[in-house]
Amino acid sequence: MNDSSNSQDDNDLTRATDEARIAEDEAFGTALRGLAEEAGITTVWQDYRGVVHTVGGATLKALLTALDLPASTMGDVAASRTRLASESQGNASDVLPPLITAAVHAPIALPSGTRFAGCDYRIEFEDGGEVREGRFADDGPTIVDPIDRFGYHRLECDGATITLAIAPTRCYGVEDALSDVGRDRGERPWGLAAQIYSLAQDRDGGLGHYGALAALAGHAAKHGASALAISPVHAMFSADLHRYSPYGPSSRLLANILHVDPRGVLGDEAFADALKAVDGEATLKTLAEGTLVDWPASSKLRLALLRHLFDRLMTQDDAGGRAELDAFRAAGGEVLEAHARFEAIHAMLCAGDPSMLGGWRNWPLEFRDPHSAAVGAFAKEHRQDVAFHAFLQWQASRQLDAAQRAAKAAGMAIGIVADLAVGADGGGSQTWSRPRDMLIGLSIGAPPDLLNALGQSWGLAAFSPRAFRSGGFRPWIDMLRAAFSHAGGIRIDHVLGLTRMWLVPDGADAIEGAYLRYPFDDLLRLVALESWRHRAVVIGEDLGTVPEGLPERLSSAGLLGIRVLWFERMWYVPGQPFRQPHEWSDGSLAVTTTHDLPTTAGWWSGRDIDWRAKLQLFGDHSSEEVERIAREAERHMLWASLCQAGAAHGDRPSIDHPPITEALRYVGATPAPLAISPVEDALGFVEQPNLPGTIDTHPNWRMRMPKPVERLLEGDEVARRLAAFAEGRARR
Repeated sequence: MNDSSNSQDDNDLTRATDEARIAEDEAFGTALRGLAEEAGITTVWQDYRGVVHTVGGATLKALLTALDLPASTMGDVAASRTRLASESQGNASDVLPPLITAAVHAPIALPSGTRFAGCDYRIEFEDGGEVREGRFADDGPTIVDPIDRFGYHRLECDGATITLAIAPTRCYGVEDALSDVGRDRGERPWGLAAQIYSLAQDRDGGLGHYGALAALAGHAAKHGASALAISPVHAMFSADLHRYSPYGPSSRLLANILHVDPRGVLGDEAFADALKAVDGEATLKTLAEGTLVDWPASSKLRLALLRHLFDRLMTQDDAGGRAELDAFRAAGGEVLEAHARFEAIHAMLCAGDPSMLGGWRNWPLEFRDPHSAAVGAFAKEHRQDVAFHAFLQWQASRQLDAAQRAAKAAGMAIGIVADLAVGADGGGSQTWSRPRDMLIGLSIGAPPDLLNALGQSWGLAAFSPRAFRSGGFRPWIDMLRAAFSHAGGIRIDHVLGLTRMWLVPDGADAIEGAYLRYPFDDLLRLVALESWRHRAVVIGEDLGTVPEGLPERLSSAGLLGIRVLWFERMWYVPGQPFRQPHEWSDGSLAVTTTHDLPTTAGWWSGRDIDWRAKLQLFGDHSSEEVERIAREAERHMLWASLCQAGAAHGDRPSIDHPPITEALRYVGATPAPLAISPVEDALGFVEQPNLPGTIDTHPNWRMRMPKPVERLLEGDEVARRLAAFAEGRARR
């Protein structure tokens, strides 16, 4: 054989090898995408421009790995697909779901493939008042007859036990809250929204607290408010006082202890002694005089005061107080103990190495497992430090309870409306203590849109939908109960996440993420069930790109969406770009604005445009000139809409005289079951609490109220605005 023949043979072999490799890669890619789709990952998505994107293999592998579905090889993919199929069919006792959700008065279908055909079953109702017995059919679907009461009921059959979470058909609503306090169910109440950190009170050291919240609730109720909404008060990082955004918590299962009022722990005398002991009088006064919250300095002083008060409680003759703390720790169980240990370990490690501030994923290996021998030894050796952090949670719980009681006692039908953040910091105590519940290595975010062409990755960990199913939805239920525990209502941030989440692998650009589907029906039923058990209303933040049909599904379940004045437009009606009040939804909360949007005065004056011009935050298709021209036209159209609705009269006011009173009357006149005005609008503030897309360049989450809460709502102008809001609510 000659050289040319050898060369041709080599080329043919190379070509055949390449073709085989390509075929193998294509087969693996097809199998990988098939596994991803079965796991709930959307492999193809469309952006805001209509461009279709295919999710890359690296992203799919990262998401599948976080879901505990290895997919590095064809063998991995095959094994993971087998696991998924087994779990979905429920064909063995060890993979039966521990909890199934259903609605009252509806048949309950057990997973296909269960072994219960022809078996006798027994249902123990949660209230213990009745037991139902029955028998499943010998063939066909395994169906439990409808149950007429909501609750967590126990199904026993053939040695297996399943919890049946039977939910009401809708959430507890505003009308139910009104009825509970003897008010007309047809009334349309209103409320205020406030940032706790911003509230000022005598000797607070420059940082708002739960005592000030309770005081504000009482004063707002005197003006007729039925609710007081707040931003999240989830547990933060007491070892890293530079992290204070309420939407980046360490754990959503516990409370923010930095808002504990030291005077409310053991009384004024003990507070004075603590202040003297830490030599904090001068610092307290200086911090209280600031117009912005100095989070690190104020928090450091507050923690020092609280530690002194804790030490005093542990040493003084107060067996009752210590017994109450012990009872609280016992009731808090593993969740509280794990968080207290996390806080103590984090403080110890950060004191010696600032690189530890990032959280547990930077810790030495022996401390990364909450059940390790090293963690157990630490807890024993530093038992007082661990007890201190449990003490802080006890005080936070007591004071949050007191705020809700104060709101209700003052006449509020709903009271405090808590906020449930969309995720938890990936380095925080919730992911450390319950790693199997969370998707470690992924961040919640958003794909590119008109406001952010690069997309967003927020550094927050999401729940694992597989952990929901395998764990009987315990992570979700525990979080809901924590949110409802001190409130008359909750706001679920980014409620779109009940259907799907945009998740980005650590280290990847936001555009390299993918959507992961969540068990929407199950999650929504559990929200409704817990809302009735706690008799608390539910609001879902549904702003942004909303999946088709979602608002209707939320509304039918009694979960209020949110409608904001600036977004309620009717561009297709000539000369009438803003919806008239009667055209707003009767199944959503109505607000003038939110903490992420300009205040009424800020919008009218264009203060938000000033900030975006200063920080160069305009998108590719906009500019300062374009925005200002558009805002001038919008001011004209808003005033025309206010006048048409009878909320305003006469000539349009100047740019220096925002129509706040008129806007409140306008929003108040909507058919919304509940309307909320931020305190910033009631006071006529120009600056907004938070400017998305910024961290240090705008004073996010730092602005202080100019008056103590006892005098915050005083003054003729504030009274006129609140009266106009109430007047709008009374109109039909």
